[in-house]
Amino acid sequence: MLLKRVQLGLIHLAVAMTLVPINSTLNRVMIKELAFSATLVAILASLPYLFSPIQVLIGSISDRHPIFGWRRTPYIAIGLIFCVLGVVLSPFAAFVLYENFILGLLFGLFAFGAWGMGFNFATVAYFSLATDLSGEKERGRTISVMFFMMIIGIISTSLLLSRLVDPYSPEALIRSFLIVGVIALFLGILGLINLEKRSLGIHVQQEERYSWKFLANSILENKQATIFFLYLIILLIALLGQDILLEPYGAEAFGMAVTDTTRITSIWGAFTLLTLILAGYLERKTSKQLIAFWGGGTALLGFILIAASGILLNSTVFYLGVILLGGGTGLSTVSNLSLMLDMTTATKVGLFIGAWGMANAVSRLFGSLLSGVVRDVLTRVFQDPVLAYVSVFSILALLLLISLIILRRIDVRAFRRKAETISMGEKAAMAGDL
Repeated sequence: MLLKRVQLGLIHLAVAMTLVPINSTLNRVMIKELAFSATLVAILASLPYLFSPIQVLIGSISDRHPIFGWRRTPYIAIGLIFCVLGVVLSPFAAFVLYENFILGLLFGLFAFGAWGMGFNFATVAYFSLATDLSGEKERGRTISVMFFMMIIGIISTSLLLSRLVDPYSPEALIRSFLIVGVIALFLGILGLINLEKRSLGIHVQQEERYSWKFLANSILENKQATIFFLYLIILLIALLGQDILLEPYGAEAFGMAVTDTTRITSIWGAFTLLTLILAGYLERKTSKQLIAFWGGGTALLGFILIAASGILLNSTVFYLGVILLGGGTGLSTVSNLSLMLDMTTATKVGLFIGAWGMANAVSRLFGSLLSGVVRDVLTRVFQDPVLAYVSVFSILALLLLISLIILRRIDVRAFRRKAETISMGEKAAMAGDL
């Protein structure tokens, strides 16, 4: 099983690697060097997540319709290819946008859309596969290995990018994105080799499928699933909403160069990694919900310090906030993903994983738009971009606080009791689809 976990980790790492250049380096270049509005950057960065509803459909289809005997592998492969295509094309799109807005916007829609489609295909498929391969007691360990490797990849990618773009130039940026894409593709293919057992001869009824109404009812009819879905969205809006602004904030408030702001991700990643290890140990000692609460609280304190650093104009306070944000993210990641995998049923793995994946994507969509729009609006109101950034981080801190309040209402055992009983409405929906 260790080899399977490592292979799953390689796939998770590969997809994450393609996100790092877009969310850590390209957004800083577009906002600071190319002087695009944060709203425009947020719109482009969030466009991929408009495809998030297909995660539920992909999860459902992969549950019931193997391709050449594989349930998950083909969807992971398709997703990985689109992710690599998106990261390679995205810097070209940024520079074309600078020269020709209409042509660049169309190019950007294609590049960011390709990455988004790939992300949605790949993530729901490999998280479903992780659930297929791991028993309930092993899920926490599998998630820990996957995210341990992912954070190693994020740190390594961030450090590699900081060297490849030093000194900064458009050519260096394009070349660095290409190198990262090629490495990600190689690692993803390596992870897929013999990962999933091929099962030929399994008969799948082509008429058997989930309707959209049935997919929605599967989540909404279980009160605990609905609460968890809401909790995840609010939590992730806060944790992910800072992605497009943290590096431009470092440049604006403290005058950091491209190389320096790119390293912010590696600092965040290092402390995320440490707490991922800690969370894996703590899961055997205490409840997942308590660890999730600690993680959210630590990240909340991190946001408070990041906001305070802009008022104090103190980079030391800023870095301390980044460290706490990374630590809180690590604790939240393992505990909440383990909770997510607990809140599935054996017969609807792909469906529920797709729904939770959609929560992630919807959160990135709203988090990016919230951060970008509020930053631009408040910059005009205050005539001070740093104060606008401080306000955004304060809003994200408030959202984290709200998520922690909702977390207290989640009961996994209540979810299981409800999920084990098929309602009359579900039976009718299933009967109508056959």
